[in-house]
Amino acid sequence: METKNHSSHSGFILLGISSNPQLQKPLFAIFLIMYLVTVVGNVLIILAIHSDSRLHTPMYFFLSNLSFMDICFTTVIVPKMLVNLLSETKAISFVGCLVQMYFFMAFANTDSYLLASMAIDRLVAICNPFHYDRVMNPRRCLLMLLGSCTISHLHSLLRVLLMSRLSFCASHVIKHFFCDTQPVLKLSCSDTSSSQIVVMTETLAVIATPFLCILFSYLRIIITVLRIPSAAGKWKAFSTCSSHLTVVALFYGSVIYVYFRPLSMYSVVKDRIATVMYTVVTPMLNPFIYSLRNKDMNRGLRKLRDRIHL
Repeated sequence: METKNHSSHSGFILLGISSNPQLQKPLFAIFLIMYLVTVVGNVLIILAIHSDSRLHTPMYFFLSNLSFMDICFTTVIVPKMLVNLLSETKAISFVGCLVQMYFFMAFANTDSYLLASMAIDRLVAICNPFHYDRVMNPRRCLLMLLGSCTISHLHSLLRVLLMSRLSFCASHVIKHFFCDTQPVLKLSCSDTSSSQIVVMTETLAVIATPFLCILFSYLRIIITVLRIPSAAGKWKAFSTCSSHLTVVALFYGSVIYVYFRPLSMYSVVKDRIATVMYTVVTPMLNPFIYSLRNKDMNRGLRKLRDRIHL
């Protein structure tokens, strides 16, 4: 019995991005800069949207919440990773590991559902523009946000409860830079076959639902846009979706690679790179992607800059 609960007393060791001592400080500098850019960039997006009344629309409502979730998402992972890069022990308690896992999954899945909500917004705007204000009213947008958060947190709670029932009797070294499901499962000396089935099935349902919603929305959008007679009209319609599509491709490309494979195909190095893409790189790039070719967003940022200067 003592052996079975050993994990709850000793916790885990996070191996990190690299075990090479010479790379620790350079990696610390790189990820600190990326984290600061992520926080500052997303805060600017939120402030710009809230300071410009012309950006008080459903699309920017979801974008401001996506930026907030990206800040929370990276804050769950990166600060602990930065501490471990300069620490000798790199330890995390068993409870701390489960808490990190819980909030990581909650914010990541909320991101996923917000991306689906934004796809629905674009679908209604392009395919049913005359009823846009009625369909995408503030009450419905708020309900979509609350539904996204509720489903995501319930998913995280179920996953963490499953993980808390496992035994960890052998190595406690997590070959990752945070407590993710697959690398923690690899350490368990329990029979994880049933947990893997539940995790895969439930993850498929939670992640595939918004992804399929996005695919369906863009299929309808493509069909509608192709019916527009003028090339300029087609380009204008597609241009309103380009930023969202770029973020979706970055986010879901790496998520699908990491999570939709059997545990036996888990690869430490490849998965670390893919995980860095959606946990650090994508949240950092989102503010740039949504502001580079977005005239409304650029106007909001200029307005915010002028207010700050005053």
